[in-house]
Amino acid sequence: MVLSLVIISMVAAGALAGVYILTEKNIALQEAQKQQAAILAVLPEGCTVAEPEEVDGLTIYKAFKDDQWIATAVETSEVGFDGPQVIMVGLDAEGKVLDYVVLKQTETPGLGAHIDHWFKDAIGNRSIIGKKAGALAVTKEGGDVDAITAATISSKAFLKAINKAYNAIAAQSVEAATGATQQVPSDQVQSTDEEKEETL
Repeated sequence: MVLSLVIISMVAAGALAGVYILTEKNIALQEAQKQQAAILAVLPEGCTVAEPEEVDGLTIYKAFKDDQWIATAVETSEVGFDGPQVIMVGLDAEGKVLDYVVLKQTETPGLGAHIDHWFKDAIGNRSIIGKKAGALAVTKEGGDVDAITAATISSKAFLKAINKAYNAIAAQSVEAATGATQQVPSDQVQSTDEEKEETL
């Protein structure tokens, strides 16, 4: 009896392993396609998307038009009520939300699972589209975004993920601006030195 159970378990385990090996590449390909589709969905049409960068543990995709950085797609995540939420969010140059796509979530069906569309709905203060990220919060905490009914924890996690995306981009903008101000043309430095000599 024990031997039969062992043999059955081994056969079942082998079958599961075989199925996983056969489907692993296909699953990875589907996830990559879903990710690419999400990037394009949250960014303006007609832009060029640069190679991904890692900023503060998040993956960002800068979008350019005529060599100008106009928007960014950010893959961000946060732990919700029933597990991790993985979101692709698009933000414009001012940090306003263009759109978002939920890549993964395990929230309660009929409650927290509504994150995939709730914050796009133009009902009351639900929508975050067009709002500046960074300090988004639910109305119960003094913010201006309506939480999903009976799913405040899921809503707070979602908004926290969006704010994290904004903070990652803001850090990039500051670094770019700092680098630009440090690059002073040599002719300007020379003329400044000459002015000092004339003053003396």
